Amino acid sequence: MTTPGVGVDQQCKADFQELKLKGKYRYITFILNNDNTAVVVKKTSSSTSYDEFVADLPDTECRFAVYDFKYDVEGGTRKKIVFVDWTPDTARIKEKMQYISAKDAFRKSLDGIQIDIRGTAYDEVSYESVLDRARRQ
Repeated sequence: MTTPGVGVDQQCKADFQELKLKGKYRYITFILNNDNTAVVVKKTSSSTSYDEFVADLPDTECRFAVYDFKYDVEGGTRKKIVFVDWTPDTARIKEKMQYISAKDAFRKSLDGIQIDIRGTAYDEVSYESVLDRARRQ
């Protein structure tokens, strides 16, 4: 059972800093630990394939993710750090509620997020959808 005091594992913050400041990772996925008391790192990746990132968001399980989104504009390349709250429609209701409960505290622990996306279906986290959000900000 999740409580309002869901913690954040220190490795989450350390890996996020590596992504944000050093560019060591392109994305990180996070999950709740087995007893739902803390958010922990599930995977770090330096792959530049956005499709690979989306493939790491399972059809029936919730995740949090951070993606170092780079895109071209006239005059150069821009970068935005994107936070994804992945709660697919097909996930169990109890799991969705646990992730919803943990989201705010976890999100606030990651300083430097520029875009927040709540995804319930793959079209909401598609490259085109994120690019559109990035260009509007």
